[in-house]
Amino acid sequence: MRRFAKDNGLSLAFGVLFVVVLGLQSIAGWHEHNAQELAHRADAISWLSYVTSSSFGVEVLENWQSEYLQFTLFILFTVWLIQRGSPESKEPGKAGTESERDQRIGDHANEDSPLWARVGGLRTFVFSNSLLLLMTTLWLASWLGQSITGVVVFNQEQAEHGQGAISWGEYLTRSDFWERTLQNWQSELLAVGSMAIFAVYLRQRGSPESKPVGASHTATGVEG
Repeated sequence: MRRFAKDNGLSLAFGVLFVVVLGLQSIAGWHEHNAQELAHRADAISWLSYVTSSSFGVEVLENWQSEYLQFTLFILFTVWLIQRGSPESKEPGKAGTESERDQRIGDHANEDSPLWARVGGLRTFVFSNSLLLLMTTLWLASWLGQSITGVVVFNQEQAEHGQGAISWGEYLTRSDFWERTLQNWQSELLAVGSMAIFAVYLRQRGSPESKPVGASHTATGVEG
């Protein structure tokens, strides 16, 4: 168990923090939800009712979808685009999907390479793009979940004000839906873009996200 924890410390640390923060968010959101309900002379609900509600779902999923969009674009863009001097970028001249030798595919695979990297054909193609495919799927799924829970919450609010419900398609054309969505998107794009350029000139000793402290500002990717 100790060896497992040591070998998986990064994912375990983020997993634990995720659960803790999600739990705290649910408690804070529950209190805020009930405060709003009481202000409108409605009944308070239990914590379990809140965390299974669309109100909680839309708050969570609108953040998830923007995070997965960030990773989807970052994975895709770093295949083809270069940022000289950034450890987040490949070296100049290596833009693109690279050769099978560079990627250790098929006849160029090692003995310990994953099976789907060695067999060729459709399986190797899928495995070669599996990270991008997964991130894209998670982004679209969480965006869909955000839109569905969002229209449920919107229609609940419409009913409370004696107004009619709208369809999911109509909800997707509303400016308030896109304002919330784009607000999250722009913050994620800013964060990734900032990291790519700041890492050219700044260092963090011991972090794989940074070049070595003494590396040249122009050293790029593994050059650092």
